[in-house]
Amino acid sequence: MIEQLLTDLTILVLAIFIGYEIISKVPVILHTPLMSGTNAIHGIVLVGAMLVAGTPEGPLVTALGFVAVVLGTINVVGGFLVTDRMLRMFAGKTPGGR
Repeated sequence: MIEQLLTDLTILVLAIFIGYEIISKVPVILHTPLMSGTNAIHGIVLVGAMLVAGTPEGPLVTALGFVAVVLGTINVVGGFLVTDRMLRMFAGKTPGGR
């Protein structure tokens, strides 16, 4: 059991490091398209969290699934709001408008 925990922690640390390195190298112009793609991926994660929360595996699994659904929902909604705001910054002004 300890070996599995160490393996999982190693994968987590490597994923954090690699994710940080990849994201820090992305040019500013690509952040909006990447944000949209990431929101789509998080939507899939949200569906998976709902499936886990709906399984009758026990109260702990249901509680963790519920927490995953709540956090995933916050992440997806927040991501879409940020993307929408960023896209509105690049939208042209309407002719004759303000």
